[in-house]
Amino acid sequence: QVQLVESGGGLVQAGGSLRLSCTGSGLTLSRHDVAWFRQAPGKERELVAMIAWSHGTTYYQDSLKDRFTISRDGTKSTVYLQMNSLKPEDTAVYYCAAGAFSIRQEAYDYWGQGTQVTVSS
Repeated sequence: QVQLVESGGGLVQAGGSLRLSCTGSGLTLSRHDVAWFRQAPGKERELVAMIAWSHGTTYYQDSLKDRFTISRDGTKSTVYLQMNSLKPEDTAVYYCAAGAFSIRQEAYDYWGQGTQVTVSS
């Protein structure tokens, strides 16, 4: 069974940091480009950041690029999302997705179940 597994979410105070991790089960993550999306209550799912695994090119939602960093670890076949200076508006379920390097959600074939990030004020 192919699945992506996210971890690292939780409750944090505003100004704090979290690091999310994404790994593949039954899936070689390094054979795919990977993105993080998020969905806040009552809002549509949106792209946070993405990384092209082969050459490390990254892309961020413009409003997040100064606080969030996406990276990959080839030895662990894991993608990370480092989130700093968190704000209450960052509260959302964060999803990892694997597929093609694209801002379009339809380009991603595999999705995780999501991990909740809650930022308290």
